[in-house]
Amino acid sequence: MSLGPAKPLAKGQGLLLHACCGPCAGYPLGELLGRGLDILLYFYNPNIQPPWEYQRRRDSLAFLGALRSAPVAAPGSLSMEFAPYRPKDFLEAVGPVALSPDRCAACYRLRLRKAAETARERGLPAFTTTLLFSRQQKHDVIREEGGKAAKEFGVAFHYEDFRAGHKEGMRLARELGLYRQSYCGCLYGCSEGGA
Repeated sequence: MSLGPAKPLAKGQGLLLHACCGPCAGYPLGELLGRGLDILLYFYNPNIQPPWEYQRRRDSLAFLGALRSAPVAAPGSLSMEFAPYRPKDFLEAVGPVALSPDRCAACYRLRLRKAAETARERGLPAFTTTLLFSRQQKHDVIREEGGKAAKEFGVAFHYEDFRAGHKEGMRLARELGLYRQSYCGCLYGCSEGGA
């Protein structure tokens, strides 16, 4: 599925930024706020297991969001929303593909559909994800699933390759003392050594 180049985001435009964790959110969040966008930082990640790992990532993101929401941080505004933790959503979504490479596509689909649905419900015209910051994630699949979710819910998916800021984002995470995980979030990924 070819989506073409992303449309430029206008200053003052609302954007839902789906976030998987604090370290991956730092750089994209700073970039988007710096452009004067009004960001809803949205945490929906039922893939993250076990529960204490979920809580550590959620707390890390909340800490980052609190720092970034200071009035002097950037020209854009920031609000945060944390969806309830429902690991059953993830297990049902990956179902029979849990032990195959297709698991990641099912996981992206689940989270990006929820992000698109939430953007529509909150009256935001577009959404994106911090998954696009990671060098380990499958950008082509994320872009495809984001496009499908956008079409389904009548909002735009803003694809931007945030990997260019990976070094800066990791420096910021270290500087802020953010919790930095060693696997994608699901136990399948953990047992396979990362992602």
